[in-house]
Amino acid sequence: MSIPTADSAAGQAVKAADRAHVFHSWSAQALIDPLAVAGAEGSYFWDYEGNRYLDFSSQLVNTNIGHQHPKVVAAIQEQAAKLCTLAPGFAVESRSEAARLIAERTPGDLDKIFFTNGGAEAVENAIRMARLHTGRQKVMSTYRSYHGATANAIALTGDPRRWANETGVSGIVHFWGPYAYRSPFHSENEAQECERALAHLEETIAFEGPHTVAAIILETVVGTAGILIPPAGYLAGVRAICDRYGIVFILDEVMAGFGRTGEWFAADHWGVTPDLLTFAKGVNSGYVPLGGVAISAEIAATFAERPFPGGLTYSGHPLACASAVATINAMAEEGIVEHAKHIGENVLGPGLRELAERHPSIGEVRGLGVFWALDLVKNRETREPMVPYNASGAANAPMAELAAACKQRGLWPFVNMNRFHVVPPCTVTEEEAKTGLAILDEALTLTDAHTV
Repeated sequence: MSIPTADSAAGQAVKAADRAHVFHSWSAQALIDPLAVAGAEGSYFWDYEGNRYLDFSSQLVNTNIGHQHPKVVAAIQEQAAKLCTLAPGFAVESRSEAARLIAERTPGDLDKIFFTNGGAEAVENAIRMARLHTGRQKVMSTYRSYHGATANAIALTGDPRRWANETGVSGIVHFWGPYAYRSPFHSENEAQECERALAHLEETIAFEGPHTVAAIILETVVGTAGILIPPAGYLAGVRAICDRYGIVFILDEVMAGFGRTGEWFAADHWGVTPDLLTFAKGVNSGYVPLGGVAISAEIAATFAERPFPGGLTYSGHPLACASAVATINAMAEEGIVEHAKHIGENVLGPGLRELAERHPSIGEVRGLGVFWALDLVKNRETREPMVPYNASGAANAPMAELAAACKQRGLWPFVNMNRFHVVPPCTVTEEEAKTGLAILDEALTLTDAHTV
């Protein structure tokens, strides 16, 4: 592990340039104070003051293979020396090999890969494919979801980031997905939640007109909106509904894919094959921007002699694809997917459940692999969230205090609304995971103070 050295002057220069010229996403520009980062390695990154942070966020839940994996860095360097870029219309070794390796791991017959620059563009193109394949326009998604920030992707998104961006004429229909802990169906158990959620979905389709619905898109495991694990039978039930009405079934694996849940794809936990599968993030841990759509044989055949009306200048960029090849090969050679499963089953899962026994602010623990969330509450009996939905400012103080306490102790958190997400790299060691849990244990005393 590299030992960070302090260089305050360099850090101040980086920060000054950032504040003068960088326009940050999802932010009120005058109210943010971005940390100037000097370097990263494995499960850690550090600032210019020499402070190290254990990355329990994996940045944006994307550095699955950890920071600066030497095999991936070397592959990017080698590809840059060989061929930096080439238009998408050519056959390129790194592009072909990346597509082959991805197709080998996707479920079922998802053997064709359309490359994009990230997850939102993958969703955009999957929607386009579904609409053209079916000749229909409506697309359905859940309220608790995030699918990206481009036009259709943000309209599909269920969380509040949609509100300022939607047009109201997008052909998007939202419905309630299963969430047994806060059931919109007043269910008493997981089986009942599954049954009622599927009935709700089918009734919504009936009222929308099945012949108007092109696709249903679901995050296989809902990510930013709560790390919600679907109950047994739910994904298979949605698959059956889609088959019944000729609707394209899209699984969004942008966050859940490539080892995050302890399987190559989260769909593997439930043995379900969608018609389209979107990916990004973990495919190369974000070392170079890359995403894509894995396409079934039936939908690919739609465009065998009919042009697909979509494309991107950097689709299948050689540097990005070379990093994906190196990432997938390293994950296979080093047993990283299996390691993520082990960490979830033997360290994070038991450790977080142990925290729940001691901290009254933890309402529920849920997760798989290195993909976990603590649902924090003011009262376990009523399940009142620690902060209101979409809280900000003073109303969000308990969660802001928790995040600040973690950072002060050297743990970089992922906090969203009333939830603390535990999402370290898939390569996190047992010792690192336990260190993070120990810091979290200390910090949770602050949220406990807000319980009643």
